[in-house]
Order: sequence, then C-alpha cells, then structure tokens
Amino acid sequence: MKQDNILLVGAGGQIGSVLTEALRTVHGADHVIATDLRPLENQSGPSEVLDALNGAALEELVKKWRVNQIYHLAAILSATGEKDPMWAWNINMTSLFNVLEVARQRSLNKVYYPSSIAVFGREAAHLNTPQYEVLIPETVYGISKVAGENWANYYYRRYGLDVRSLRYPGIIGYQSLPGGGTTDYAVDIYHYAVRNQPFECFLRADTALPMLYMADAIRGTIELMEAPANRLSVRTSYNLAGMTFTPEEIAASIRKEVPDFKISYKPDFRQAIADSWPASIDDSAARHDWGWKPEYDLDAMTRDMLLHLSSD
Repeated sequence: MKQDNILLVGAGGQIGSVLTEALRTVHGADHVIATDLRPLENQSGPSEVLDALNGAALEELVKKWRVNQIYHLAAILSATGEKDPMWAWNINMTSLFNVLEVARQRSLNKVYYPSSIAVFGREAAHLNTPQYEVLIPETVYGISKVAGENWANYYYRRYGLDVRSLRYPGIIGYQSLPGGGTTDYAVDIYHYAVRNQPFECFLRADTALPMLYMADAIRGTIELMEAPANRLSVRTSYNLAGMTFTPEEIAASIRKEVPDFKISYKPDFRQAIADSWPASIDDSAARHDWGWKPEYDLDAMTRDMLLHLSSD
C-alpha cells in the first residue's frame, strides 16, 4: 500500500509541534511535512514556511509533496482572539476554507480539523455535556469552531471529503509554553512550580474545567485518524474528555511533589470565558465508535510534567 504524505498546517504550535513528531514516528519522517508561518527549527523531517491564508501557496505545497492528508492546526485561541475578534475570525475561517478547498479539489484522503470545548456556551449542560448539545459560544474562537465543525460536516456530506475532528478540552503539555488559551494556566502553573515560584492564577480557585494531558491528546488524534471511516458516526466533532479539576485541585496535586508550592488568585477577563464552558464532558460517542480511553489522571500528569520540566 502506498504511504500517505501528510502536511501539517500550524505545526509550530502547542499541539502541532508534538503531533508532528508523533506522526513521523508512525508514518516515517520523510512522509510528514511540517509548515508554519515562521521557519521551524530542529526538525527531524521536511518543513516549509506557509501562510495559511495563502490558498495558492498551500496548493503548491500539496502538489510539491504529493500530499494525501492535511492536519489543519493553525488557529487564534480563545483569550488571544478576544483582543481582536475580526482578525481572529479571518485567520481561523480563511485558513480552514483554504484547507477544505484544496482537499476537495485534489481529492485528498483525509483532513483533520481540531475543534474545542469553546463551542459550548452557558446554555449547554454544565456537567457531563453531551455530544449533541446546543452550541452558543461566547468567544470568537468558539464561534469559529462551531462554524468550522459545520463546514467539515458539509464537505463530508456534500463532497464526500473525509474530514475528522475532536473537541479538545484544555491541553496540558511540557513541550511548549502556553499559547493564549483560557485553560493555559494549567500549563503555566507547572513552570512556576519547578522554579519554586508562587503562581498567580487568572481563574478562581473553584473553576472546574475539562483537561487532557498532551500524550493522551496526541494518541487520541492519531487513533481517530486511523479508525475505519465506517466506524465514525460523528462528522462535526467528537467530544473528548480526560479529567476535570480546579486550580485549587491542581495546586494540591503539585504540593504532593513540591510541598512548599504557593498559589494566589486574581481572576481577569478569562474568568467569564471559563464560566461559559462545561465542567465535564460526555465522550461516550468517541469511546463507542473508535475505542477512546484516556490514560492519565491528574496526579499521573503532575508527576510526568514535573519530571520533564525539571530535567530541561
């Protein structure tokens, strides 16, 4: 069977940088082409500079590398997007349309489009939010992700394009610094802990949010993309869950390893965003359709985060 060539758009981001190397392990380094707006360093395989808003440039790279799959990871995240909503909307939607159109026109095998729990708003069930729930987001990021999910579903039903998607909760990983998301406190807090510095959290102590460790997020993404198409019942975006915790609970987990760790709270505009999101997610559709199951809980994640950050 011919090996697919995979193009990652936005490979320099929090998820993209890790997913690139994971895909190279699975498919071979030469078959995974990483792209970003700026040159990527320390690459184990081919990379290119790409402005995702330039559809012609994207198509040229697809032709050059004989690409069969695209992972579209470029996006402006929730907190950053609220500072300039029209700019965020333009980047998030124009880049997606460029990917969908080149994939349709060139009959690519698969497209991956990440969504987010930001698609939910305060009208959605706060606990165990179901797969099919009302979507009234309160950020431009969430609005763009709802629109993107519906376009993915449209391209699947109208053109037969195999678009697959996951609604990520907050993603926590040691591989990169926070990227402008509302859940990013749960990444930043570990960096402070390993430096023995007190951490000031921009959310209330009792703010419960769904989270997922990076290792689980990457594994879940690849498992979805490798699942047989006839097993997939969701063509908007699958709910994906790992764990739920509050800033107070993550601080307590850290203190099991760093007893003197201190945290204080100074909620800002991101608190309103967090309050509009679910506290927990029902991911039973993903578990049923393609066998999703997270491996990390809070304490296991804390031990692994601190181990890797301490060794850097």
